[in-house]
Amino acid sequence: MVGSEIVEVIHSWSAPRSLSTSMMYSFAQRDDIEVLDEPLYANFLRLTGLDRPYRKELLSKMECDGNKVVSDIIFGPGRMKYRFCKHIAKQRTQGLTNDLMKKGKHFILIRNPLDILPSFDKVVAPSFFELGLAELVRIYNELRELGKPPPVIDAAELQQDPEGTLRGLCDDLEIPFQPTMLSWEAGPKSIDGLWAPWWYESIHKSTCFKQEKKYPQSFPFSLYDLLEQCLPLYNMLRRHVKKKSSSLLSPPLPLPNLPVPANEKVLVWVGDEIVPRDSAKVSVFDSVVQGGDSVWEGLRVYNGKIFELEEHLDRMFDSAKALAFENVPTREEIKDAIFRTLIRNGMFDNSHIRLSLTRGKKVTSGMSPAFNLYGCSLIVLAEWKPPVYDNTRGIVLVTATTRRNSPNSLDSKIHHNNLLNNILAKIEGNNAKADDALMLDIDGYVSETNATNIFIVKKGRVLTPPADYCLAGITRATVMDLVVKEDLILEERRISLSEVHTADEMWTSGTMGELSPVVKVDGRRIGDGVGPVTKRLQIAYKNLTQQSGVAIPNCLEN
Repeated sequence: MVGSEIVEVIHSWSAPRSLSTSMMYSFAQRDDIEVLDEPLYANFLRLTGLDRPYRKELLSKMECDGNKVVSDIIFGPGRMKYRFCKHIAKQRTQGLTNDLMKKGKHFILIRNPLDILPSFDKVVAPSFFELGLAELVRIYNELRELGKPPPVIDAAELQQDPEGTLRGLCDDLEIPFQPTMLSWEAGPKSIDGLWAPWWYESIHKSTCFKQEKKYPQSFPFSLYDLLEQCLPLYNMLRRHVKKKSSSLLSPPLPLPNLPVPANEKVLVWVGDEIVPRDSAKVSVFDSVVQGGDSVWEGLRVYNGKIFELEEHLDRMFDSAKALAFENVPTREEIKDAIFRTLIRNGMFDNSHIRLSLTRGKKVTSGMSPAFNLYGCSLIVLAEWKPPVYDNTRGIVLVTATTRRNSPNSLDSKIHHNNLLNNILAKIEGNNAKADDALMLDIDGYVSETNATNIFIVKKGRVLTPPADYCLAGITRATVMDLVVKEDLILEERRISLSEVHTADEMWTSGTMGELSPVVKVDGRRIGDGVGPVTKRLQIAYKNLTQQSGVAIPNCLEN
């Protein structure tokens, strides 16, 4: 362009050592852009008083008034259509005009602190302030509040797929991609800031975005505490990267749709705190990771009350005792965690709780409970979750070849998290495109499904298998009581598979699915579909859930 014109400004925000200079060199190769290298640097040094080897020279040669820099240099007239401004996040100091954020187009460049910190101290000692990741998060949030959420680019993407990443960035900035952005000449550049001799030595040897080495350098563990402070901020920003680097084992998968979209934003109790969904994690040293060493319960919330809470807690404590857990939270502590989680989420109806108690974190990896010296870990995962089966039209089952665990090897009365036996059966059900899989015991009698207890109706009698191989379900016990209260005949005995195939009615029972009619097993139609006894007990169960349960404190106030 000829003459002085108003230019469109593109702001790049990053922490130091984040390939920001390489990105500047990339944009400088375009034929429609001019570049500014950290125009706010002198203002930053003037206000902070920080020492740098080049401080005196920088303050004498660069404009030190930040607002003048913004109005006259960053947004001043130019000869090109675009102006690229490389900014280091910490240089956005207080007192700068709001125009800096409101005007122009912005993007954020991030890099894993694991890769930044090992090389950071060549000029200055690394610190939380010097990295500026907190300010980078503030910049992202401020732009989002202005209605301008910026694209976030991970340096790892630039190294792995420079063209794809730059094309995506150009699309986000609504500017055309130019292939010249993919390479540049080695050596110092006229656009370099005067601090380049201290910071840009390795960059001056580059001619493009080089793929990072297969194996990184060792991390300096003197910076471990700083890494712990910075990583959460990096991960917070990384969630907003459109395309994430593939893992070591497989290409990245597309984000799945959640069964209930509202569960994208839930709060979870982990250990002794409530955290957002994406932050809800346990240690890799936790026993549930090391060996599935944990017990759990499923709870449902109806009309401001937790149904059969005490019964579920009784079983949880029995399971923990059977597994010799030590330093178990008290009953009141667990109830308090449940109540707090539900209240924080505003979940007072139509929700489900996955309550887990692990043996806790180990001091080192290994199977032995002797390594568990921290006490148990409690997880309260509450979700919006209607019954998971079609309780109106019914479900279809297929008999699995996987047999239910025998008490000789693992007693099903322990409600443990090691569910591989059930999962193998569920895989068979999935492969058969059935809703669930029916599991037999070691002698060939029906035990339960991979997830629920079962009942059949035969000639007016309600039959259910004994809780020898199957779980002694809380909902199972409730249904058995309801059968008696409804003046029906109940028999708890072994049931053969042929009796299931020829049953007049059948249903499953469980907290997550409630009472689910079974209309077909192994291709055989069960009775005439959803039968009268099933419907009668569904109504009785629904009435009971509305009438009983432990009230959530302050539920009505919320």
